[in-house]
Amino acid sequence: MEQEANENHIKFIDALMRLGGTIEALFREGDVSHFSEMNAAIKEMYALQHGADDDAFRAIDPECAVVYGNFDMIVGVLRSTEEGRIDEATRRALDKFLHNIAEAVVNIAAMFGLV
Repeated sequence: MEQEANENHIKFIDALMRLGGTIEALFREGDVSHFSEMNAAIKEMYALQHGADDDAFRAIDPECAVVYGNFDMIVGVLRSTEEGRIDEATRRALDKFLHNIAEAVVNIAAMFGLV
């Protein structure tokens, strides 16, 4: 059981690092096509963490909720834009949600002793 938990931690951390790199690329490039990779990483994290009977995963649950909730808000904002146009207010909202996710990623990494 412990080995399985450790393997799931490694998979989770891998997805977390991909998410962090994708957020960095989004801020650097401003290319919304990165949201697809974010979605894939977050789905993987959720599948590993949500409902896991593991102390480490339970400990990071509040920070994971920030990641999942803010990504849901990003999706909602993008779906509400007219013809995919991102105006200044939408860009500021997306930046705030991405900032919240990036901060949670760092907090989760710290909880796993990575930073």
